[in-house]
Amino acid sequence: MAKFGPAGAGDAFSRCHKSTVEAPAWLRRQGLDLLEYQCGRGVRIGRETAEKIGAQAAEHGILMSVHAPYFINLSSDEPERRQKNEGYVLQSCQAAQWLGADRIVVHCGGLSGRTRAQALENSIQGLASILQAMEDKGFGGLCLCVETMGKQNVMGSLEEVAAICQSDRRLTPCVDFGHLNARGQGCLQTAEDYLRVLDYLESALGRPRIERFHAHFSHIEYGKAGETRHLTFEDEQYGPDFSPCAQALAERDLHPRIVCESAGTQAEDALAMKQIYRKALEQKGGEGPTK
Repeated sequence: MAKFGPAGAGDAFSRCHKSTVEAPAWLRRQGLDLLEYQCGRGVRIGRETAEKIGAQAAEHGILMSVHAPYFINLSSDEPERRQKNEGYVLQSCQAAQWLGADRIVVHCGGLSGRTRAQALENSIQGLASILQAMEDKGFGGLCLCVETMGKQNVMGSLEEVAAICQSDRRLTPCVDFGHLNARGQGCLQTAEDYLRVLDYLESALGRPRIERFHAHFSHIEYGKAGETRHLTFEDEQYGPDFSPCAQALAERDLHPRIVCESAGTQAEDALAMKQIYRKALEQKGGEGPTK
């Protein structure tokens, strides 16, 4: 079964609660399965609070992940930047350990005048050093999830993320379907469109590595250059639609963790996705996967 939850608890939680420590119990009451703790603007959570959240997550069966700082730029080959990247990831690892999280999502970063081939090689080399540092610091059990990105002028196409993950089995793709749709100018319309994404990843990485991949999903407005802003499911002008995605996941019998990144309604929209997914499983019935 796929698992669903929000990136941060969202506006509905914030209106009724003062502390994220209360989020795991609240999410379980909503019928959700996971929480992605946001460190996009820096890792600022202290040990005491993180451990309280982690204890509540364990008590209520909420899976935890962490989003590493946005200002990581794996595309860089500058020694100072690489050192900072490593520090940001290690800080995220420490927070993840306190929170009881087992996955950390990381962005690739911008090109900064480099060719895509150079940026790809820099990302692979930088991640190799980061993974070694994680092992050295006792964080080797944590999984790094490399995210597909929504802007065309940054690293993070589906092919680039697959190539990065091919470089080390400790890396897992974070497939942001909203980003892919924005990057591809509305390319995700049908179940067949989603199947092409899933089948490409399986051919590149093998089924065992994608069976429980990480994912983000939200409606995202886009222009000629790709992503411009995250929306809510109430906005239907821009997609992508989750229903064909759910059909594709059921068809291939995959069980990802799907984190909703809607703008404020991420918990409500995560629950809507879970309900859509369950209907897709019911419609598929007792049939096994076709591939």
